[in-house]
Amino acid sequence: MGSSCRHENEAEKVVSCYEVDKIEQNRVDSMRSIIEAKDPSAKVTDDATLRRFLRARDLNVEKASQLFLKYLKWRQALVPLGYIPESEVSNELRKKKIYIQGFDKQRRPIEVILAARHYASDRDLEEFKRMIVYGFDKLCASMPTGQETFVIIADFEGWGYSNIDTRAYLAALEILQDCYPESLAKAFMIHVPYLFQTAWKMISPFIDKVTKKKIIFVEDKHLSSTLLNDIDESQLPEIYGGALPLVPAQDCHTQLVLDRSS
Repeated sequence: MGSSCRHENEAEKVVSCYEVDKIEQNRVDSMRSIIEAKDPSAKVTDDATLRRFLRARDLNVEKASQLFLKYLKWRQALVPLGYIPESEVSNELRKKKIYIQGFDKQRRPIEVILAARHYASDRDLEEFKRMIVYGFDKLCASMPTGQETFVIIADFEGWGYSNIDTRAYLAALEILQDCYPESLAKAFMIHVPYLFQTAWKMISPFIDKVTKKKIIFVEDKHLSSTLLNDIDESQLPEIYGGALPLVPAQDCHTQLVLDRSS
């Protein structure tokens, strides 16, 4: 009897998943009709990309279409070549605050951000935005086939008053949520000082509920166990007890397929 019930429940789950996929695909098709009518360049966009935007707007076709069209316009203006040349982010790269190497246990690429190397007094906001895109594009290009999300380790070791930059944080958040929706799997916030609460209070109201659930504040005493739960030691950076040296974003060589909408 119990075995029969389990089989019935499993069958129901399969049917349910099939129905959900069918609903999503129907809405993706509707979304495609809308965006291609308004911007023919959208024809090269794959269904997986449209599905991410659709899910980011709770399967609301109209809202997802508006978000995607806004994204296309933004991408065409900021990234006309399909990628960010290193010459356009040279000052940011020089600071070596973003590193990309390794994968978590779900085969999601990892980005390490050393937040204490960012100073509001020594940044151009537009170049900073390009740097965020440069990093996210590198992560996306590092994804194995079938993978759509990445992991971030934001390290606040040594972070203080001189590092507070609310405008830059909000700009990065907007890019993540509006231009790379449903791309973040987890963001581990580590070595976070008490002072960061000031910046967090200003930023958190702008974080949508889905993204907020993916942000994990890790206590120092649980740092190793938390990271190792998701990332194998062989893929974890040396500075966190793993085996991999930190690799600056500019030294991370990936296949040049950076524009996810192409």
